[in-house]
Amino acid sequence: MGKQIYLEKVRELFKRSPVLDFKSVERIIGQKKGSYAKLLVSNLLKRGEIKKIGKGVYTKHDEVSLSVYAFAPAYLGLQCALSFHGVWEQETIPVILTIKKVKRGIRKTLGTSILLRNIDKKYLFGFEYLKEGDFYLPYSDLEKTFIDMFLFNQKIDNLTLRKIKNKIDRKKLKSYLIKCSNPIRRRVENSLSR
Repeated sequence: MGKQIYLEKVRELFKRSPVLDFKSVERIIGQKKGSYAKLLVSNLLKRGEIKKIGKGVYTKHDEVSLSVYAFAPAYLGLQCALSFHGVWEQETIPVILTIKKVKRGIRKTLGTSILLRNIDKKYLFGFEYLKEGDFYLPYSDLEKTFIDMFLFNQKIDNLTLRKIKNKIDRKKLKSYLIKCSNPIRRRVENSLSR
């Protein structure tokens, strides 16, 4: 198969999928031609056809929230999810919670900041793929976001707390709290009774 055909196949894959990893490119080209896969990705990056959003993960879009896929298994949470669910008024950068061993903190992706936080594997639940713009992104639901705010010792102002109390599914929250440690469970329950 000619190199131009490989290039077109890779471009087609980027049209169909918002995010690709290097292994997907290698599968199209074939393992034996791995050095060509590196060259092809490098050339696409230089031409600006694709952008790197994580180690070996690329997109052709300018949507920084897609970087959540570079740290999978992961989801968008905390203030970012509160904002998505309409209970947080302030602008926020994407906050990615991942079980991957990555350096925590703020980093630049696509010229914008993202915040990475590590989360214990036992707390990797309570998220769903929700449409934001043109993409489906993994966001924690409101109940899990509420728990995560306590898990990460984040402050919740009174107005936000009232909004959460009005929107939250208490039955779902209760089912989530069973999976949490006693101190977290108590802190969440106490905040609901305020």
